[in-house]
Amino acid sequence: ISRPKIGHTEMLDNKVSAPPLTLRQSDQVKQIIKQYLQENPEIILDSVQKLREQQKDIANGQILQNLTTYKELILNDPTSPVAGNPKGDVTVVEFFDYSCGYCKRIFPDLKKLINDDKNIRFVFKELPILSRQSELAARAALAAWRQDKAKYMQIHSEFMNLKGRFSKTRILRIAKNKGLNISELTRDMGSLTLDKIIKGNRELANKLNITGTPGFIIGNNIIPGAVKLETLKNIIADVRKNKAAG
Repeated sequence: ISRPKIGHTEMLDNKVSAPPLTLRQSDQVKQIIKQYLQENPEIILDSVQKLREQQKDIANGQILQNLTTYKELILNDPTSPVAGNPKGDVTVVEFFDYSCGYCKRIFPDLKKLINDDKNIRFVFKELPILSRQSELAARAALAAWRQDKAKYMQIHSEFMNLKGRFSKTRILRIAKNKGLNISELTRDMGSLTLDKIIKGNRELANKLNITGTPGFIIGNNIIPGAVKLETLKNIIADVRKNKAAG
């Protein structure tokens, strides 16, 4: 005697649906869940932590993608001043603010790095985020770069070593002492071109999650804060090693 085969669809069709919960039963289930969570709060904490980790992983992945997407803008934007060896094998990018105490504190180490490592290319990203005086100084430095690229590092050094607040009078006095054309500098400081450069630097920093100064990019590494010279040297050495291996 042959028996009819019971296929997957037939088995699903033969399932009996459970009746919906009554309002009282639904309230009872909610109360049980509530009591369980109160007695085991670590479950909620674990869930929140996992959610934060997932969000962090997503954000980090996007930042790494942005490092690739905006690589040319990060490394080779002609509006960003450059020091060191223009053809250096490793590029260090710094986002900074002239009013930033940490930026000023680390500047002697950065200057030493540029002077000692003859194969470093250093890119300056003016990121005035602390005050109007910061932006005034950034505009003057960028205007100096546009007027005479050889004078930028001199102006940058003076601004980093300056004590107290920036003012237009102090800035122009420094520029004059460095032999810059003050009329041209003043005109360029207020130009739409510099508006665009500073706005672009801020947008780029945001895409890379650089929310404060200083912030560094070396290879695929984003390093926030005033890190020690030895740390920078170690990261640079790792980047060189990976380039040689790859």
